[in-house]
Amino acid sequence: MTTAETFDAQGTPGRREPPRRPEFEREPKPFDDRVDVARPLTLWERVSEITLVRRLTILVILAGVWQLYALWVNNSLMLPTFGATAEAFWREFTEGRLLAMAWSSIGVLLKGYLIGVAVAAILTSLAVSTRIGNDFLATLTSMFNPLPAIALLPLALLWFGLGETSLIFVLVHAVLWPLALNTLSGFTSVSETMRMCGRNYGLRGLFYVMRILIPAALPSILTGLKIAWAFAWRTLIAAELVFGVSSSSGGLGWFIFVSKNELLIANVFAGLGTVILIGLIVENVIFRVLEDHTVRKWGMVR
Repeated sequence: MTTAETFDAQGTPGRREPPRRPEFEREPKPFDDRVDVARPLTLWERVSEITLVRRLTILVILAGVWQLYALWVNNSLMLPTFGATAEAFWREFTEGRLLAMAWSSIGVLLKGYLIGVAVAAILTSLAVSTRIGNDFLATLTSMFNPLPAIALLPLALLWFGLGETSLIFVLVHAVLWPLALNTLSGFTSVSETMRMCGRNYGLRGLFYVMRILIPAALPSILTGLKIAWAFAWRTLIAAELVFGVSSSSGGLGWFIFVSKNELLIANVFAGLGTVILIGLIVENVIFRVLEDHTVRKWGMVR
């Protein structure tokens, strides 16, 4: 259909009008009473909507596959069964040895983690406040972020000796750079509108960072905290596997190393399971609660 044209008295074309389409009205289809819109959910549907139940089901399936494969291999030195591993875990846990080792590792980890978070906060605050601070953080990150933290352990042992201080040093290295990168990325992604609002209120320096940048960049900061936690946890276990903290008072890595030397492979898997269990608790409980009360509550993430 072409657009209609109008002509004036002299016959010259004037304003072009859009085509007129016929009007019509559709009648809604009758409602089908046979469809049960308010049908109550079955027990299976209600249970399957619970995230914890779904994930526990996956763990049960994996444990069953492990048990069957270990029975098929039939070599406890290569792969103990899930039942033997669970028995070793319960024995070491009730006797207190595994719990003491885990607490030793967590204590060292928290010290290094908190120091790394504090240093990262200072560096990123300087980076967003001054140009020299930005250049300083960018240079250090380019230099040290690709460097594995465990590679610094021999130097740490020379500088600080065989003990907790050496492990804290490498933990700070493991935490600092990924957290600083994610935090700085979150700060730079804050919209210019929010930045201007903060400046209009007269916020400068630390108050500007605390009131404007941190709340707006909190999703990136939480991601950096989780990545830094994962890096620090595996760095600590790797360091303890070789050096421990101070021999008999070592952590989970030392427990795994000693169990391997004594050919207690079920204890080795029990130690590895404890490492995984602590990681799951931190990821799905601590960080999850923190996200639920901040970025999810504020509608910043889905």
